[in-house]
Amino acid sequence: MPLATISSASVAPPTVAFDADLIAKYQRSGPRYTSYPTADRFTDAFGVASFRGYLERRARAADPGAWSLYVHLPFCATVCYYCGCNRIVTANKSRAVSYVDYLLREIALYGALLGEQRTVRQMHWGGGTPTFLASDDMARLLSALRSEFDFLARAELAIEVDPRTVDAAGVSRLARLRFNRMSLGVQDFDSDVQAAVNRIQSESQTLAVMRAARDEGFASLNVDLIYGLPRQTPERFDRTLDKVIGANPDRIALYSYAHLPELFKAQRQIDEGELPSAAAKLEILGRAIRCLTEAGYVHIGMDHFARPDDELAVAQREGRLQRNFQGYSTAAGSDLLAFGMSSIGAVGASYYQNHRDLAAYCDALDCNVLPIARGADLDIDDLLRRSVIHALMCRFALDMSAVEDQYAIDFDSYFEAELEQLETLARDGLIELGGGWIRVTPRGRLLVRNVAMVFDRGLRAGAQRARYSKVI
Repeated sequence: MPLATISSASVAPPTVAFDADLIAKYQRSGPRYTSYPTADRFTDAFGVASFRGYLERRARAADPGAWSLYVHLPFCATVCYYCGCNRIVTANKSRAVSYVDYLLREIALYGALLGEQRTVRQMHWGGGTPTFLASDDMARLLSALRSEFDFLARAELAIEVDPRTVDAAGVSRLARLRFNRMSLGVQDFDSDVQAAVNRIQSESQTLAVMRAARDEGFASLNVDLIYGLPRQTPERFDRTLDKVIGANPDRIALYSYAHLPELFKAQRQIDEGELPSAAAKLEILGRAIRCLTEAGYVHIGMDHFARPDDELAVAQREGRLQRNFQGYSTAAGSDLLAFGMSSIGAVGASYYQNHRDLAAYCDALDCNVLPIARGADLDIDDLLRRSVIHALMCRFALDMSAVEDQYAIDFDSYFEAELEQLETLARDGLIELGGGWIRVTPRGRLLVRNVAMVFDRGLRAGAQRARYSKVI
């Protein structure tokens, strides 16, 4: 996955400035750019045969590099009203047992197709609620993965955890399975907010899981928070943030709630009259950024913050930060294999997505066929634009001459229309243009999606933006 080369000395300093007026001016819908082209532009013209071709080419490569793996585990015991994930709400644990059976079939199919290079440097289990699975099912899933792949001794093994589903003993079991990174969903500790979104989760539950993870030697803890939820106020969210910072997680993700009830049925249970106003939501964000910065957290990009010694912060300083379907990543250049319904992977100049519907996913595997529903073949223009967008999203800086050398283009001619748009962003203070560089300013960091959108050919062609979340 070629990216424009940016030297570590050229990476923007880890600062972010909150400018409410600028945010209000540029508030619009746009992609999060976990891929380019974005997943809504995948087509069913890309299928199993196309993907197998990419696997075969990778197997013939002299040094294809290590893999990243993603496993989607969609089950949740209860519904959180804010959630827009592809998940299955059920109390029936046997459904997870059957689902793992199908995951094992999918893993075995890949095992028959992969070449000799099966090294894994990074794995992430997401959902849904991965800890919905019983320990025995987790163990047999991991056993199957280890039978087909060679995990590096220091591989990152991350899992998303709902603190309501595990205790100290459960954390110990995860450690014995060799997970070493954990992401905990919190969203907000305020009881009124929790009631409004149907996620009752005590502070004591969450902190007990975090303490247990530290005791078990987990290398990294991430906490997910959401601002813009019903009944939130700046003062209430301040209290949640103080408690989270007091627990000293390595990373904090501060997501903006996107209220899209026309797309996500569960969100129709939310009383829109209880949502904070646009002004109040911006105040929550501004105060949160100030609080996190004063506590020593570094702004990684968009809605992610990390301790200065965290691997994400180090990768950002060294110009190695990447972005994929799990967000920001340290796994530079790794192809991504994805298992489970709706999961998205990337191999070479391609993306693929499994069937989003559980029945369709299982039907494909019953026929011994990879459960791929759609995807994308990237042409040279896609690769070029992806490298530009990812450099801006991950490094906040782009060396135009490096892009010219890598893709044999004249940047000014190729991106003539885009550079005209960038002049407007420069006048408004989002970016600096000059000396062959595009640099995102501290004021522009929160709006980096707007900068990236300038280079998005699909948006220039008139793609609908209503399907995307607001940039803030």
